[in-house]
Amino acid sequence: LNLCFLRMCLQADGQTQKVQGQKKNSSCACAVDPNLWSFPAVKYEAVLQKVESCEVSLDTMMEQVNLSSQRLPEMQALVDNLTARLEPHQYLHDRGLYTSLSLRQMVEELSELDTNVGAIHSQQNNAQTRTLTKETIKEKLRYLKNRAESCKSIPKPYRGRDRHCLKGLITSISDPVVTKISSYGKSYTSGSWGQQAQMDSEGQKNSYWVQPLVNNQISGNTLRVYQTYEDFMASAKYEDFTIASSHTHANSIEGPSAVLYGEALYYHCYNTPDVCRYDLKTNAVKRVTLPGTGVGFHNKFQYCYYECRPYSDVDVEADERGLWAIYATVGNHGNIVVSRLDWNAVN
Repeated sequence: LNLCFLRMCLQADGQTQKVQGQKKNSSCACAVDPNLWSFPAVKYEAVLQKVESCEVSLDTMMEQVNLSSQRLPEMQALVDNLTARLEPHQYLHDRGLYTSLSLRQMVEELSELDTNVGAIHSQQNNAQTRTLTKETIKEKLRYLKNRAESCKSIPKPYRGRDRHCLKGLITSISDPVVTKISSYGKSYTSGSWGQQAQMDSEGQKNSYWVQPLVNNQISGNTLRVYQTYEDFMASAKYEDFTIASSHTHANSIEGPSAVLYGEALYYHCYNTPDVCRYDLKTNAVKRVTLPGTGVGFHNKFQYCYYECRPYSDVDVEADERGLWAIYATVGNHGNIVVSRLDWNAVN
């Protein structure tokens, strides 16, 4: 009797089983119990479901990838466009000169403008109100346009680079220092005062002066000069000058604009785009018109809109090189213009 043995591997635990059989005609016949190694149909179906689920997820991901690939160039173009538009103004943000608050204020002002226009139309809709509304809108749009244009008006040499200012921009302004109450009284709260600006002046070398504004802090026509600092602090030994016959005369002073330079007071002439020169010796007044398209005066381009005195469109200042006029023009979108005053050339 020829016996043969067959080793079977059980899938359940990986162990083998020896089965005895008989050899017949060069073959081995064995009796095997199939229950010992049944096919794991349940596990197969579970794996099959996972494969099908993965195929669905993969198809969804492929659709998203294809959609992203199609939209990516559009998104990149949009980002490049925004970057190019914002880059010229980045230096304002870097230096803290421009914030989202300005944009919110513009939105609020536009909303207020829309409300006012609707109120005017509802109250009285005639030719006069339509003209008023049109002019109001034009003025408001001009103001908003000037504010927008100011964001890109600073010359390239003064723009920031690598978050640092190259030169020229003011970093801070200190709080005011109270010297004394005006000798004219507490009701005179606006005007100009200071020390003689031309240090090599002979007749007024150590003088101090005060020029008060009246007419609701708009204009003035008087000047008070002290020969020493001690006289200025004591409000004693002064000389008064009457620059014009009234505070609304063409030769009177508009706004806090004056400076005493040598033997003359230089200031912004009332309700004109001119700078005047009042001679302390001869009492004569001469004037020159400021250059520029649409010079702002009489509260058109005041120095600031919320926390300072009105009618501050033009300011005359002096330094070691001479006299300067600081103002704004329509041609420069309401931004600051600085012009040097050469009075000898004018004369």
